[in-house]
Amino acid sequence: MRNLVHGPVLHTLVQVMADCLNSDAELMSKVRTGDREAFEALVTKYRQPVLNFAIRMLHDPSEAEDLAQQTFVQVWKSAARYQTAAKFTTWLFSIARNLCLNEIRRRSRHPADSLDASEQDSEDAPRFQLPDPRAEEGSVTTSRSELFDLVEQAIRELPENQRTALLLCREEEMSYEEIASVIGTSLSAAKSLIFRGRETLKARLKPYLKTGDWMV
Repeated sequence: MRNLVHGPVLHTLVQVMADCLNSDAELMSKVRTGDREAFEALVTKYRQPVLNFAIRMLHDPSEAEDLAQQTFVQVWKSAARYQTAAKFTTWLFSIARNLCLNEIRRRSRHPADSLDASEQDSEDAPRFQLPDPRAEEGSVTTSRSELFDLVEQAIRELPENQRTALLLCREEEMSYEEIASVIGTSLSAAKSLIFRGRETLKARLKPYLKTGDWMV
């Protein structure tokens, strides 16, 4: 009797999960035929995650907004190259990452282009004195906003591969396999990037944490 009750329920849950996984691929199949409504549905669903990723990579909301738009323009233009067997988010964030890397390389070649924006960001940013990690135990108090800024700074200073892997893992909750696909590396290398990134952040942030224990 128990099997008769749970069998149909389990089948329904599996079907719902399969439908969720296939919905993006189905929308992309329609986009390939020029269906703008399907394209707009994907933009609505993923615009904010792509924008958040771009902001964390570029640290410039205005440029991140432009890059997010470029990402979806590429999705539309490259729809014919999308393989429906592949997970859409993996393909989407691969495009977003490549565009971010292009922008980072452009900045390195033309640093003056971003100078004014960087100075403005610096002027607008809240100022605070970092606590001295060498101070006596119990005398260091770090507010949540200060800790957030410390975390952001530590993530920003990670090597690009580690930063990307951590952002995809923490913010987008991607699997190791998906992260490896986005970065274009092996599964073991993706796991190593995330491990090394976490260890680096823990080492840098430990002096500012009361317990000294923080899971990145």
